[in-house]
Amino acid sequence: MKHIFTIIVLLVGFQSSDVKKESAFKEGEWFEFRMSYSGWFKAGEATLKVDEKELNGKTVYHVVGKGKTTGLANAFFKVRDRYESYFDKETGAPYKFIRKIDEGGHTKDIEIDFDHKNRKAEVFNKKYKQVKTVATEQDVQDMVSMYYYLRNSIDAESLKKGDEIKTNMFFDEENYGFKLKYLGEETIKVDVNGSDVKVKTLKFRPYVMAGRVFKEEESLTLWVSADKNKIPLKIKADLAVGSLRADLVAFKGLKHSFKIVFD
Repeated sequence: MKHIFTIIVLLVGFQSSDVKKESAFKEGEWFEFRMSYSGWFKAGEATLKVDEKELNGKTVYHVVGKGKTTGLANAFFKVRDRYESYFDKETGAPYKFIRKIDEGGHTKDIEIDFDHKNRKAEVFNKKYKQVKTVATEQDVQDMVSMYYYLRNSIDAESLKKGDEIKTNMFFDEENYGFKLKYLGEETIKVDVNGSDVKVKTLKFRPYVMAGRVFKEEESLTLWVSADKNKIPLKIKADLAVGSLRADLVAFKGLKHSFKIVFD
């Protein structure tokens, strides 16, 4: 079950950045996801919460993501992951990223400070007490801030089927190019906050590296609400062995109304 929460954080989320638009989220937003393996076996749960904090005298958004295995999966492969991001309320640029994980005994404790002016990131590996400075790409995001940045930067009204969205991400000590393809609109059934409803969604295909974890480059599918919130509703991943699915099961603190489809 390794990479369970990492998959969720990398893929959840999504107006043009040349024009200032209304934000898709606000302080107090909270999501809960349920994860299942091969369609039936409950594997874990994850949460994301948005707050406001002071960082170096500036009010910023602070997002905390937590993920863990549950039930039988927890007995075989215990996962306890925590991710944090501090990013600019206006531009979405990340200032600080924290990753503290324990996945079956494999642990990491990393803190990253971003210097966007000089395109550098100071990576503090607390586990080994090592500090490294790494060059970054322009307009780089961390794996958490990217989710919220995309929600505010993708213009759903101008999207055409087949369009590809690209962004730069910095993770641990490396730069990555993140890309996803727009597959069109689709209405799906979801069960959130105890109600079984139909929701109009935007469907995406994030590209991943085929190999040990994923079957192929196009192994992931993501469904995002087509309303102003652009919240992640469902993620499906075809793994090298079996499949993983994540479903949004609860939310609160949305900035905009959650739109459902009535028959």
